[in-house]
Formats: sequence, structure tokens, C-alpha cells
Amino acid sequence: MDLEADWFAFARRFLHPSGRILDTGNGHVSHSEGQGYALLAAVRAHDQRSFDQILNWTVEALRRPDDSLLAWRWRPGTDVPVNDMNNATDGDIFVAWALAIAGDKWRVPRYRARATQMARDILRRCVTQVGRRAVLLPGAYGFRNEQRVVLNLSYYTLPALRALSFLAPDPAWRRVETDFLPIIREARFGQWGLPPDWLELPASGEGQGIPARGWPGRFSFDAVRIPLNLCWSGLHQKAAVAAARRFWLEQPHGVMPAWVDLQTGLQAPFAAPSGVRAVARLAEAAQRGHGRPEDMPRVEDAPDYYAAALTLLSRIAWHDLSLGLSSTENGDPTRRAG
Repeated sequence: MDLEADWFAFARRFLHPSGRILDTGNGHVSHSEGQGYALLAAVRAHDQRSFDQILNWTVEALRRPDDSLLAWRWRPGTDVPVNDMNNATDGDIFVAWALAIAGDKWRVPRYRARATQMARDILRRCVTQVGRRAVLLPGAYGFRNEQRVVLNLSYYTLPALRALSFLAPDPAWRRVETDFLPIIREARFGQWGLPPDWLELPASGEGQGIPARGWPGRFSFDAVRIPLNLCWSGLHQKAAVAAARRFWLEQPHGVMPAWVDLQTGLQAPFAAPSGVRAVARLAEAAQRGHGRPEDMPRVEDAPDYYAAALTLLSRIAWHDLSLGLSSTENGDPTRRAG
């Protein structure tokens, strides 16, 4: 995978000169999620100029008053672009991860210092106990009450959490990962045995989780990142990956659905966009131990920001897992590298 070419294909379409990433499928808003994805891709592509451009906008525009975490959304053309100061934990995780990598790569102490503070604040604000389990909240507030705790299992990017554990050592990091594994094993619903976009657990910690009330009970555009993250962390053998792969690749008419309702079995009336197909190809290659990069969707062909972001992350994960080099990088595209 040519990570530099992938990054510049993404940046040409979605990086505004100010340093913000445009969600072209959602009114050109910007999210901490997108800023984090872009920072990770820029540092992996050795593009420090863009990295600083993105970082400066992110810190200035999404600053929160009481910690180092980031407001989750910025809306253009409004009197108050940030009208909700809650964070999105996945965005914070990616920003901190990218800063940690950049601090080591470019030997810039302030990158590492900010990553360390963000790691500490993620632990302080977004990790909590539910019964005997340590869980990662989707945001600092709004996801827990006396009856339930709501989780988004796609926020558990385990390679990033492992990296942050070295910045701010604490046994809680290991507990979050260890306790995530039985949750993802149990959170399988419907005829395909798939995880939902949003899951709720009883606040007592007693009993099974269910698809969270108040959100569509689907395996959809959030949950698609669960198999991506599991593969990226070397957990491609988990049942959630196998179930997603079957759902995507074993359809009777060969059309990969964009989502499925976990209660009714109703599938999306449209095919999965290229970003979902990229995750599916990653999962297929990870479970086989090798694959053909030529079969992966390309960043430049994605119809919008989110499809491009999923494709970009899937291609970074493919590279990290050494699943196979392209014919231009290696004479045998199916040979497993490394």
C-alpha cells in the first residue's frame, strides 16, 4: 500500500486550507473523528506540514475549557460553530495516537506532551466501571444514567489504546481491552450474529447487553468499524469479524448490503459504499492471512468523506498487517510480507 498516495488523494478532496476535514456527506461539518483520521494518515505519510495545519485548527476550533479533549463537531456557516462541548472519545483517541507517533517520528516534545495529557483525560473522563467491567464511554457525559450505560463498540481502536497506555501508564488500559472482549463476544444479534452500532448495558453490570434504545438497531456505518479495529489489532479470528465477513460476502445475489436491521432482518435498499467494501476486503484478507491489494477500493474513488475515511483506515491497517504487497511493490501480490 502506498500510504503517501492514499493520504494525498484524501487530502486533495477533504482537507480545507484552514486545516479542517470536510464531511462532504453531512453539510461540510468537521468532526474530531475526521481530524484524528487525517492526523494519523498525515504522520504515516511523512507530511508534517499538513499535520501541523490540521493540528493547529483542531486545537483552536475544538478546544474544551476544562480538559485537553476536543468538542466533537464544528458546523460552518453558523453563529456558534461548536454548539455542543461534549467530546467524541474515538476522535480523541485518534488525535492522541497520531500525536504520539508524530512526537517520536519528528522529535517534537509538544506533540508527545499533548498526547500524554489527552491519554490521561481519556482515562479520567471516558473510562468507567460497569459492574466488574471497565468500559470506554463514547463521550464524557450523556451516556450513563441509573438504568443503563450506552457504548459504541466501534470506538475501541485497540492499537491506539495500547499506544496510549505507554504514554499514561495505568492498569485501566489493560482492563478496558480485556473487558471489551467478552462484551464484543456477547453483543451479537439477529440472524447474522452481528454487533449493533450502539449497545446498552444494564447500569448494574448484571445481565446481557441489547441494541441501545433510541438508536436504530442496526449493524451499520458505526459498527462497520468493529471488524476493522479487530483486524487492525490482530484479533481477526473473533466471531464479530467472521460474522461481518459472511454478511458482506455471502449474499445470495452478490450485492453487499450497506446495513441490516438486527431485529427484523431488513437490509438496506442500497449497496454498501466503497468504504464498507474496503473493510470487508480487509477482513477477508486478514482471516486468510494474505490478500490482493488490487482488490481493495481506492481512496480517490470514494463518493464522500466517510467512504474515503473508511477506505483510508482500511488501507493503513492492511499495510500494518502486511497482508500482501501490490505487484508494483513486490513481484507476487499474494505473498504475505514481513
